[in-house]
Amino acid sequence: MVEVDKDTNDLGYKVMGLAYKVHTTLGPGLLESAYEACLCHELEKEKIPFERQKELPIVYDGKKLDCGYRIDILVANKIILELKTVEILQPIHTAQLMTYLRLSKLHIGYLINFYSTSLKYGIKRYIL
Repeated sequence: MVEVDKDTNDLGYKVMGLAYKVHTTLGPGLLESAYEACLCHELEKEKIPFERQKELPIVYDGKKLDCGYRIDILVANKIILELKTVEILQPIHTAQLMTYLRLSKLHIGYLINFYSTSLKYGIKRYIL
């Protein structure tokens, strides 16, 4: 397992605070795209660099292939945010984030389920 440096941990903590702010303001029940737009707005206000719907190609047999995969939000080229609005997070959601981490060669990601009545039950942190 990789150790995450203090700056990345601090950044993750700050981003989760923004996710809580968005969830507290909007509550559960909206589309994923609404939470994504609002969280990106908060990141922008805080001057935290991010890319929304970042293309994630697959390199296969030495060739880069665009297979349609997109990272919901990539923060500071360090942290992947995978957003969901589902009743219950499923193992496939975790597998998706872990695959994104592996393909991007990044080490930290958050799975955030905005459908939760309390976001503290809807955030999972993963380190690869």
